[in-house]
Amino acid sequence: MDSKEKIINAFKSAGKPLRPGEVAELAGLDKTETEKLIKKMKDEGTLTSPKRCFYDINK
Repeated sequence: MDSKEKIINAFKSAGKPLRPGEVAELAGLDKTETEKLIKKMKDEGTLTSPKRCFYDINK
């Protein structure tokens, strides 16, 4: 499972918008790397930001 899949699974298991640090903890990834991937995934349209500093899966 790659890092993006781990991030998506973290959001699915939480069922709510999360901060990057929370995602990193749930996914078992480095926080800095997670922040970079979240930004990239947001730019790709995979994730959205419902409010500042929180992210969720684009539904």
